[in-house]
Formats: sequence, C-alpha cells, structure tokens
Amino acid sequence: MYTVGVVGPHTSVERIIQLGNEYEQTMKFIGYSYSDFQETKTIVREYDQQVDAWLFSGQISYMVAKNTLSTDEKLVYIQHTESGIYKSLLHMGYYQHEFLSKVSIDEITTSHLEQALEQIEIAPQDMYVKTFDVHSSTQELIDFHLDLYRAGKTKGALTCFEAVYFALTEAGVPAYRIESTDMEIRQALRILAEKIRTFYYKDTQIGVQLVEIEQFAKISEKAKSSYHLQYFEMKVKETLLRYCEKLDGSLLEKGNGRYVIISSRGAIEREIRELQETLQQLAKEVEHAASVGIGYGVTVHTAEINAERALQLSKDRAEHGIVIIREDGTIVQSAGDEEELSFSFRSDDKQLIEKLKEVKLSAKNYYKVTALMKRMNWNDFTIKDLATHLYWDERNARRFMVSLCEADLAECVGEEASSARGRPSKRYRLK
Repeated sequence: MYTVGVVGPHTSVERIIQLGNEYEQTMKFIGYSYSDFQETKTIVREYDQQVDAWLFSGQISYMVAKNTLSTDEKLVYIQHTESGIYKSLLHMGYYQHEFLSKVSIDEITTSHLEQALEQIEIAPQDMYVKTFDVHSSTQELIDFHLDLYRAGKTKGALTCFEAVYFALTEAGVPAYRIESTDMEIRQALRILAEKIRTFYYKDTQIGVQLVEIEQFAKISEKAKSSYHLQYFEMKVKETLLRYCEKLDGSLLEKGNGRYVIISSRGAIEREIRELQETLQQLAKEVEHAASVGIGYGVTVHTAEINAERALQLSKDRAEHGIVIIREDGTIVQSAGDEEELSFSFRSDDKQLIEKLKEVKLSAKNYYKVTALMKRMNWNDFTIKDLATHLYWDERNARRFMVSLCEADLAECVGEEASSARGRPSKRYRLK
C-alpha cells in the first residue's frame, strides 16, 4: 500500500480522494488542503517523508512543489484540458444569458484558452486574460478581476482558484470556477497508478553497491603497523554503516579496501545524495577517495555483475564519481550530479553497429556522445567541448570524431576562430 498526498483547495481535494477510492487496494490518499497555493511549499516540506507520492489539483501547485523539492520524480498533477473551460463557460452562459461577452479570465497559459475557443469557432467579445505563475499572489488575481468589474468593463469572471472565486463572490462579482472534470481527475489517477507501479518495480529490484578505496595497496604498505591499518578500516566501515542504515541495507567487507552494500534500487535512488555526502565524508576522514559502482538486477547475481562493470567504469574515469548500470544495460555516469549522463551500450540498429565496427569504435562511446548532445542541447560541438565534458583526452576525442566522419555518422560543419594562436577549431555534428 502506497501513501499519496493530495494537495489543492478543500473542495478539489475531497473530489480527488472520492474518485481515488477506485484504487483503494494499492493507494491510500491523505488530503492536504490549502487556501492559497503558495502554502504548497510548507506542505511538501513538512510531509514529504510521510508520503510515497504527491498528487496536485493543478499545475501551479505542482510547479511550486517541484521548485521546493528540486525533483518531480514522485509528483503528478491534474492536467487541465478544454473540458474544464467549456464547463465554466456553459455555467456562465446559463446563469447570465451571455456567452464570452465582457469577461475576465485567469489562466496559467493562454494556449489552452485559445485552443478551446478555436475548436468551438467563437470569437469572444471584450475578454480580458491574465496569466499567472509561481510568483503570482492570490490577491493580485482578485484585484485583476475586481478592478475590471468595478470599472464596468466586465460582467463576470472565470478563475482557476477557489480562493479567488470565494473572494469575488463575496464582493458581488458573478464568478465561475474553471475546475477539473472527473475525466481529467481519472486520467491523472491512471498516470499516478502507473508511477506507483514503477516505484514498486524499483523497490523490488536488487541494488548492489561496490565501494573501493583508491590506492589501498599503498595505504597498506605505508601503515606503521597492522593496528593502524585496522583503525583505518574501522573508520571506513563506520562511515559506510551510517549510510547503510539509511538504506536499510547490508554491508559486507570484502577486504583490500572493497565493500559491498546490498539494498533495493528504490532505496538507493532515494538516498543518492546521501551516498554523495558519504563519499565526501570518507575522503575527508581517511584522506583517500573512493570509486563506486552500482548495479541493478532481478537477482543479487545479475546486480553484482552490473556493479562490477560500473565500478570499473568509475575507476577508469579521471574524476571517478558514481556510475550506475541498470538491468536494461543503461549506464548512468556522475549519478546525482548536474553532469549526470545516461546512455546505453546496447543497440538493435544493425546498420549502425556495422558502421561502428568498420572504424573500430564502440557503441558505448557513440551513445555517450549522443546523450551528451541531448543533455547540453547542442546542435554542433568542438573537440574541446567533447573532451571537457566527457573527460577525454583531446587527441582521443579528435580520433573518435574523425572515425565517425569516416563512417558517415558525423560531419564537419565549420570552424570557429580561436582567441589563442593556432588553427581554428572544427565544429562537428552527428548525423
């Protein structure tokens, strides 16, 4: 049973939980109502450790939560479609006997509204629209509608916010809420259920972490006595045990500066920042860095094989960092960092594999470059760009790109002048 926190205005939260009863076998819903969407910050900070996922009544509270938690991994929001807009327009037309004439509307973006009006082929008259974002305030939106109404420019208002709706109604303004329809809520619940299944899959997968203290042989040689070496190992083990406790995992000492931590994939991914801090603490306490390889698999055996390969990749890299190999063969370098890079060394493209074989290049490095281009949003790049971000030697990076061009998988698209003396740098693009 997974716990889901439902965030939104009171009436919306009640409707979502009522419809969510269809999933009572797998999800338990807890309501966290607010009167102002900015309260979302406080809610997710205070209760994030008590829920497995969050469901938000609208995109704006989702955006606030994403900024607060710095991740959207366990966040889902109800996507508003044209249906909610049509519903509020029908209410307005029925009660006021006027349709889209002299009305003020607040929306997170004008695109939904424009698309809705285009589809019904009706041109609005005297329609005033105000967009909002995470920095907007409820009072700002109330004033927008109220000022227009009092100036006689509008006869009613459509709003996405319960608090704005109540304030306008109290002030005597004919107001109508753009609410989520049952269809929109059920669609969000289906997306949430799929995400919950992903959590379950991750939690049931085995995760093996191999931690290896660098240059352990030299540490052993320099130790003044066997006692000094044992004190060193005790420090390492104590630091790793504190991290292991947070994972609810098992710590095994393999000797020669190598340690194995067995846990679940879900726990490892949730505590990736804790692992980074543990590595920093290790480097500070024992004055030696550590390489880390993490492997996922359905069994301990397959996870350990992936962890061994990941550890070797970590040791081969100049800056080391955490390397993960997932069960599908995806490699994640610098896991948890801003420079995190995901790519696969497996490919079903036989033609591509043949071309790479002809010039003796690995599919792994090719996919590493394509992943880097996607992450950096590059159209083209220089050899220096490639070497800097992948920590390659410039000579090897140049040889790699020349070979890709020979295989007709890349092309030189121009040159850029260098501020220093020497030849201009060539710019390359993958085909």
